[in-house]
Amino acid sequence: MFKLSQRSFQRLAGVDEALQETVKLAIQKTKIDFGVICGMRTKEEQEVLVAKGASKTMKSKHLEGKAVDLMAYIDGRASWELNVYDEIADAMKEASKQTEVDLCWGAAWHINSLREKDMTSEAMMTQYIDLRRSQGRFPFIDAPHFQVT
Repeated sequence: MFKLSQRSFQRLAGVDEALQETVKLAIQKTKIDFGVICGMRTKEEQEVLVAKGASKTMKSKHLEGKAVDLMAYIDGRASWELNVYDEIADAMKEASKQTEVDLCWGAAWHINSLREKDMTSEAMMTQYIDLRRSQGRFPFIDAPHFQVT
């Protein structure tokens, strides 16, 4: 079983309490270790991210404390491998059922509540990609991102 680091707890400061509880439960349920890399953001931090193309909007839920970004760790090293984020999303989904928090995941933007979907996170992401392509649009995958809806 994994646990959040002190740095992750610090990054949860100011984040919606129910979302904090969801993250704390998810770390106990996950098969993949993770940490919180971003919680609250200032307007200035968000402006920099938008200017660099690392974020798409100035209406980010991070500004309200309603979003977190989670980093996967494999053997103690940060990982951006997409498949490990499916596992983290499954843990967040299960935790959100207990906390009754409606979460949107950044790899399945079309779903407003992970906890209400009876499918794996991998299937949700595939569904989102297929939907965007059917619309002639490029899917925007931000797998570390979870936000309250």
